[in-house]
This record gives sequence, structure tokens and C-alpha cells, in this order.
Amino acid sequence: MGVAKIAVPAVGVVGQFFGGAGLLVRGLGMYARTPRLVLLGILPALITGGLFLAGYATLIYFVDDLAGLVTPFADDWASWARDLIRVLAGFAFLALGAVLGVLTFTAVTLVVGDPFYEEISARVEARYGGVPGEIEVSWWRSLRRSMVDSLRLVTRSVLLGVPLFFAGFIPVVGQFVVPVIAAAVAGWFLALELVGAPFYRRGLRLPDRRRLLGAQRPVSLGFGVAVFCCFLIPLGAILVMPAAVAGAALLARRSLGESIDEPGRWTEHPSPSVES
Repeated sequence: MGVAKIAVPAVGVVGQFFGGAGLLVRGLGMYARTPRLVLLGILPALITGGLFLAGYATLIYFVDDLAGLVTPFADDWASWARDLIRVLAGFAFLALGAVLGVLTFTAVTLVVGDPFYEEISARVEARYGGVPGEIEVSWWRSLRRSMVDSLRLVTRSVLLGVPLFFAGFIPVVGQFVVPVIAAAVAGWFLALELVGAPFYRRGLRLPDRRRLLGAQRPVSLGFGVAVFCCFLIPLGAILVMPAAVAGAALLARRSLGESIDEPGRWTEHPSPSVES
């Protein structure tokens, strides 16, 4: 009996995690059925993605120098020990760069493509019944809030990334355990970042996101980790970003107790425009 009591909740958590990942799959499906928005959705991600790919390529190019810079204490070690610690340091730099790169890419892309991603998110909401008591927020005010909240999230992710960076020096743990923890951390922050528009639409801010997504943490992590893994694939961030926005609208509705089970007709809307 004791085993059964423990196993059932575990299965439930795993099911919720994969259910969260399924929201991204549903976002991909909905986004793919709207070809007119494909190029509009990809364009902002393409612009920022090119910059971030160039930045990460630069990190790869200089990673050996950076590894030597942070391990001066190993200069007098035996060559095999010195090489090992610097390989671990290089791996830690690349892992930290990937996590922070994905998070900052998401924040910057949401700001750059705000009108287009707002349109995608609004279409998903309309498909599933709309937003009760929707609050109209000017584009400039929404952008300002998004930038402030994104800065807070990126700052917190950096603070959590620092200990993960140093943990990357630990043999085995740094190469197997730390990446899993980093993916979970990045996934959580990605989920918080991507649900911004649906929450603003209801007059809710970052603390509300943390509270409501935290109440369904396995689902939120499942969605966020799935997005993170897709973003690590070459060009994945550019291609998946609009679908992640669509999936995030579903995640927001689920966390708010709103329907995501009875979609209505996917209607065409005018192309997004920027209003100051």
C-alpha cells in the first residue's frame, strides 16, 4: 500500500510535466495553420537570433582563453590535471552562455516583436473564448512593463547561473547533473517570460505569474523545458519562438483556470500595428 501511495503522485507529476510540453506542441500546430503570420512571427526572432548566434560563436572562439583566465591556479599543475580543469571550465562557460543566451534572446525578441507576438497570443485567446474583462493597455505602456519584468527575470537567472557555473567544475556532477538543473531553471524562467502578454491582458504582473504558474509547477516546467530544448537546436529559437508564444497563451489560460479544451474558429485578424 505504501508503494502505491508514493507511485501515484509521481506518475501524476510526470504526466503534468509532459502535459506542459504538449502545450508547446499545440502551439506549433495552431501557429502552423496560420501561414500568413509565419514570416511576421519569425522575422523578429531572425533579427535577434542572428545577433545572439554571432555572440555565442564569439564565446566558443575565445572559450579556451576564458578557461585559462579563470584557472590561473592550475598553471603549475601536471599537464593532464591542468587540461582537465580547463576543459571543465570551458564547458561551464558554454553551458552558462547557452542558458543566459536563451533567456536574454527570449526577452529581447519579445520586445522587438511585441506587436506581432501580441497578435499571435491574442488569436489564441480568441480561439478559446477570449479574455473575460480584458484590460486595454497602450503599446508603449505594455512595452515598458515587459522590459522591466524581463530585466528582473534575467537578473534573477544570472544570480542562479553563477553557482551553476562553479558547479560545472565538479567532475561528472558538472557534466550530467548541472545541465539538468540548468534546463529546469531556464525552463521556469522561460515560462514566466513567455506568459507575460496574456497576464498583462488581465492586468496581472510578474508576482501574479510566479504565484499562478508556481501552483502548477510541473506543467509550467514541462512547457518551459520543452521550449528551452527546442531553443538549443540550431535555428530552433528562430523557428519555434512564435509557437512558444502561442503555447504560452494556453499555459496562461490553464494556470488561470480558463478553458483550453473547446476551441472556437481560428479567425483572421488585421495585421498587427504599433500604436504609441
